[in-house]
Amino acid sequence: MIAGVDRRRARLLRFALGLPEAWEDFPWGERVAKVGAKVFLFLGSDDFSPPSMTVKLVESHPAAMAAPGSASTGYGLGRAGWVTIPVSGPPIGVLEDWVEESYRLVAPKRLVRTLDG
Repeated sequence: MIAGVDRRRARLLRFALGLPEAWEDFPWGERVAKVGAKVFLFLGSDDFSPPSMTVKLVESHPAAMAAPGSASTGYGLGRAGWVTIPVSGPPIGVLEDWVEESYRLVAPKRLVRTLDG
């Protein structure tokens, strides 16, 4: 099971880094995807258990919160729409959709337009 979760986590990172001007960083010892200086995807540290992702959601927030094991993110981020979701939970396509939604909420409008263009 761990190998499958690791593959899903790696796929989510590849998807995130494929978005316009996205890049990987390691603040606080955690793996994140950023656009500019803003984080849009937290993947935690490589040994974080259970593996999860944290994204900012508005439209999909209720659906993400309904996923088994999901929770409002701590450190006050939950109030801003951030949700922590087990990587092993929803289908990978749904997780990728949520990563893209988070990107769209954080990225500059000019980059979001490139996704729509």
